[in-house]
Amino acid sequence: MGSDQAPLPVPGQLACVLKGKEAGSYFVIVRLIDHRFVEIADGDKRKFDNAKKKNISHLELQSYISVEVQKSLREIGRVTNGKLRFAIAHFLDGEISNKRKGESADG
Repeated sequence: MGSDQAPLPVPGQLACVLKGKEAGSYFVIVRLIDHRFVEIADGDKRKFDNAKKKNISHLELQSYISVEVQKSLREIGRVTNGKLRFAIAHFLDGEISNKRKGESADG
């Protein structure tokens, strides 16, 4: 029951895969199945229509939530693969910028 302390993921939230073939890759959560499982897609290798069922404990949830993906899922119940790719690219660009800022502050 100690794992209940972790916040539940929300559709549109980014996650890094910790276990499996895609370990180290970033995906967007497109659907909550139950308290243990979600469906993830990246719009590239794993399209929205063929989302992967993944155990939440095998994911590292990121604080970034794509408003565009959330809005699309709420309004029409699906999201384009382009929006998924854009959300991941936008997050990764921000991460790279943050690391550069941290490096310049240290050095």
